Amino acid sequence: MTDAAAPAPTSPDISPAKMRQVLAASSAGTIFEWYDFFVYGALASVLAPLFFSGLPDAQAFVFTLLTFAAGFIVRPLGALVFGKIGDSSGRKGAFLITITLMGVATFAIGLLPTAEMAGIWAPILLVTCRVLQGFALGGEYGGAAIYVAEHAPHDRRGGATGWIQVAAPIGLLGALVVVLLTRAAMGEEAFREWGWRIPFLLSIGLLAISIWIRLQLEESPAFKKLKEENRLSKRAYHESFFEWRNLRIVLLALFGFMMAQGVVYYTASFYTQFYLERVLKIDSQTVNVLMIAAVGLTAPLYLLFARLSDKVGRKPVLLGGMLMMLLLYFPGYDMITRFGNPALSEAWRTTPVVVVADPADCTFQLDLTGGAHQFSTSCDIAKSALAGAGVSYTSQPGPAGELARIRIGEQFELESVSADGLALSEVRAARAAFDTQLRAVLAEAGYPSAAPGPMQGWSVSEIIRVFSEKFGVFVIMILFMIAAAALYAPQAATLVELFPTRIRYTAMSLPYHVGTGWFGGMLPATVFAINTATGQINSGLWFPVIVTGIAAAICFVFLPETKDRDIHA
Repeated sequence: MTDAAAPAPTSPDISPAKMRQVLAASSAGTIFEWYDFFVYGALASVLAPLFFSGLPDAQAFVFTLLTFAAGFIVRPLGALVFGKIGDSSGRKGAFLITITLMGVATFAIGLLPTAEMAGIWAPILLVTCRVLQGFALGGEYGGAAIYVAEHAPHDRRGGATGWIQVAAPIGLLGALVVVLLTRAAMGEEAFREWGWRIPFLLSIGLLAISIWIRLQLEESPAFKKLKEENRLSKRAYHESFFEWRNLRIVLLALFGFMMAQGVVYYTASFYTQFYLERVLKIDSQTVNVLMIAAVGLTAPLYLLFARLSDKVGRKPVLLGGMLMMLLLYFPGYDMITRFGNPALSEAWRTTPVVVVADPADCTFQLDLTGGAHQFSTSCDIAKSALAGAGVSYTSQPGPAGELARIRIGEQFELESVSADGLALSEVRAARAAFDTQLRAVLAEAGYPSAAPGPMQGWSVSEIIRVFSEKFGVFVIMILFMIAAAALYAPQAATLVELFPTRIRYTAMSLPYHVGTGWFGGMLPATVFAINTATGQINSGLWFPVIVTGIAAAICFVFLPETKDRDIHA
């Protein structure tokens, strides 16, 4: 794919003061919106038993991750709806609607009843709120990125849109800080009982501020020009997705870098957090402190890489982020395991676990339909308990009709239990009793119940101790986030420059939200599901590795350089 000859790029006549107002209003509103969306991810472990208490521990956590993913799944629909509004009625109106919808849905999560209060309605209402959040966010990013880019000088477009890119890590940082401070102020027991609602309820104040900020904005120069020349698109969907000249750009954006950005960013920012807590058993306060520090330290890199793309081009920076993460996936998680919980790493190596079971007794452990299956066979109970304990295992066929057995090294063996045909309450009781029994045997075999060195307060000396003991983990987290920043930073400018003004909002929003929503948003649940289904804790990493590798190859061969394009033509 090559670029046709084009006239020198033009820039809108925008004063520095006006540009600062555009950047402040757009990025501030986007930060608040990302805070709303990310606070759920920061509380996934807390919400799992509250809203999915009828499922085994591993399945409850996966359904919590799927609820997290539900907000991403509908984002392309929001992109189509609000993209059409933005291309036909204006950029400003579209993202005023999105931020209002997002704030209301987030506030509502803080008022929801738990499964103990409302039964099946609790997860239904939670999923509904997440769907509304995702629908709103589908129109947010495209509007903000386009609005800033269409105001920016052509030679500083990357740096200007970098402020939109840095909104995501700042929103994540805000969510983590609010959760951490609330936890510290209330204590873990009160926080898990009702304090988790506070970070969601705070969004109503953020909503009011965000709406006020965005009401101060005017329409973008590029949209005004189109409107004055009567060149607004009346068939934005048809032009974007049914004319090959534009559809090929949509596909190139999706498969050339957006799907990689989804898996890279959510591996670095969310799956790492889940892995530290669920698999390595590092206490949540320590994980929050490490995440806050890593996000805070790397946030300025989004601006640095965005400005770098104005100098060397978008494509080299995008490719650099993808290649760096490809080199980090498996070695990075291996080192995180060894640094974060050395005893667990050693136990995996020296005391392997084998599940011996009749294959007919085993079902797919992560039945994502959410049906009536209770995973009540002896094989299901054994594998579910191991997954919940963060233990890798291999499977071995056993005699037909016999109960499953778990072999731990050469000295320990535990027979599973079957709850087939029992009432739901009895199934839960059987699973809970077996979990307790298994964890005791695992502890005797050398498997640690928790990572060493949990936080014991908030003094400076205690925080220094945590960082010194988890320094290796922290370094790997930083490397992950550097790769994510390099890939994410030039993305907004690249997307804006790829598409013509008249269909820009509609066309660019779809590949962005399919990439981040479907590939990225589904990543934590997909990786965790693969890990549990195979019994190998890191086997799910093949999903982001393959996606990133394909995108890097397509980007290198087919993606044109866009930094010098005229987006006002």
